[in-house]
Amino acid sequence: MPVKKLTEGFLLSINRFINLDFGIVLLSTLKWLLIAMLIGAIVGSASALFLVTLNWATNFRESHIWIISLLPIAGLLIGLAYHYWGKDVVKGNNLLIEELQSPKKVIPLIMAPLIFAGTIITHLFGGSAGREGTAVQIGGAFADQFTKLFKLKPRDRKIILICGISAGFASVFGTPLAGAIFGLEVFVVGSLMYTAILPSFLTAIIADYACRAWGVGHTHYSIGIVPQMDAINLLLSLGVGIIFGLVARSFSALNHGLSNVFGKIKYPPLRPVIGGIILIAIIYFLDTTRYIGLGIPVISESFTQQEPYYTFIIKLLLTTLTLSAGFKGGEVTPLFFIGATLGSFLSIFIPLPIGLLAGMGFVAVFSGAANTPLACIFMGVELFGIASGMYIALACIAAYLFSGHTGIYRSQAIGNPKHLLLKRHQFLS
Repeated sequence: MPVKKLTEGFLLSINRFINLDFGIVLLSTLKWLLIAMLIGAIVGSASALFLVTLNWATNFRESHIWIISLLPIAGLLIGLAYHYWGKDVVKGNNLLIEELQSPKKVIPLIMAPLIFAGTIITHLFGGSAGREGTAVQIGGAFADQFTKLFKLKPRDRKIILICGISAGFASVFGTPLAGAIFGLEVFVVGSLMYTAILPSFLTAIIADYACRAWGVGHTHYSIGIVPQMDAINLLLSLGVGIIFGLVARSFSALNHGLSNVFGKIKYPPLRPVIGGIILIAIIYFLDTTRYIGLGIPVISESFTQQEPYYTFIIKLLLTTLTLSAGFKGGEVTPLFFIGATLGSFLSIFIPLPIGLLAGMGFVAVFSGAANTPLACIFMGVELFGIASGMYIALACIAAYLFSGHTGIYRSQAIGNPKHLLLKRHQFLS
């Protein structure tokens, strides 16, 4: 009898524990599903509007080339807007990362319209920039407003910021898996916040669906033939990955260096004016618009034909100059451009298909510059298919390791160093 009672008591305790655990997880899931639906719908719709507007700006610029001559005036407008209304949000993505690491105050909503308008103006008048930074900042700014609305605790605020970042990234590129991982991976090098994994994936998927629901599509790329992985191809993948990592490191270093140079100009609105003048001179000298804006046509071209060695170098220089001078946009699409055209060029020396090398470079340079290898591997698989997965993974990991403790996001902290012999307390510069 005592044994029976003991057994019944034990089973009752287990049942209560299971029910309690199930209830907590269920309520948490329902809570974040609701929040994910709200954030995903808003951010996905905002990304759709942004992509449509950006496409219009690109087409207008290409049909009215003369507008590039007004780039310094456009820079002045952006500089004045941030100087008078955007001092609290001028850090952009780095502000989001800082708030994730050490929550202080809610991101001002003005970040969203400022970065939206600033990016469109940058592209309309001929700057070389991307779109990821814009979508991520819009996502983070909108998502953080729910902190006050729902009176969320600090631990939940971190999760909601991750949701905003994931939603922006996923919807602007059409890669929900990569977007979800990017939000979890970007704020601390070598670490993931697993408590946010479900909300991040939910929001990324919903945001991507919302963007597509508006009829907004994304560029498709094809790498063509994928050879079977063997010992030689494995070594080749690691080798090109190292090259991609060194180029990513160069991009970050040059971007930071030029930012410091422009930072010596005491009146901030003058920085993009001077940068715009320099950009006009370079574009005039090049006598082509091939290297400004997003550069999607050149990216697509690099998958099927060999690019000259200077293509990625010019894009690298123009993008770092544009962004460090104070124009707005993201770094990611230019990094796609740099990586894809570099991979295309390397097909001269590397016995791998040109499309595969372009695809590897596409995500690997981004991996090294943003320190987000897992997000880039997922992106590669989403964009190019699982058949290229092993090549993509090796290139992204090698690029991540060889890019060093530098990156395009200055505020990233180092959770775990890339090698045990590297000091844990090092921070990105």
